Amino acid sequence: MILIGNIYVEECIFTTSFCCHLEKCLGACCVEGESGAPLEEAETERLEKFYPKIQHYLPTKNQKILEQKGLYVKDEDGDWTTTLMNKKGPCAYAVFENNIAFCAIEKAFRDKKINWQKPISCHLYPIRVEYKNSFVYLKYHEWNICKAALKNNKIPIFRFLKEPLMKAFGEKFYSELEEIYRVRFN
Repeated sequence: MILIGNIYVEECIFTTSFCCHLEKCLGACCVEGESGAPLEEAETERLEKFYPKIQHYLPTKNQKILEQKGLYVKDEDGDWTTTLMNKKGPCAYAVFENNIAFCAIEKAFRDKKINWQKPISCHLYPIRVEYKNSFVYLKYHEWNICKAALKNNKIPIFRFLKEPLMKAFGEKFYSELEEIYRVRFN
């Protein structure tokens, strides 16, 4: 692990190549899993605020699930997550086009209906953020559904996720990632 301020970064975030390949995985990260996408508290408020504009992108069955279960739920660990359609995936915010899962939140953002792209946990994927004591840990979440993303090009994970890393941790933090990569891994 490499420490930058109070943020620990796994070395594989510098050394593993990654680039999403939707044509191969079909958006499986929105479909697979036993829990929804982790949400920060402010994101639960955004879901409530923006849902009237997001719901227009959702099929009726998804809207009904969200009305019944709530726009977000607590998982087994007591953390806020997006609501799932069933006990396991897909996410209730997933919409399908040509058998590929897309995020209704992001669709509303791209159409300029809302000013929030999607939960930061989704935007940062395959990096997962953990908080322990006063430290933040950025860890690579290796999942078999992302095998195609590992073969798709030679971009290190941190560069593939430049925009969400800067959004979550700032430009200075991202510049430090680039400097560490230049000095230690290039």
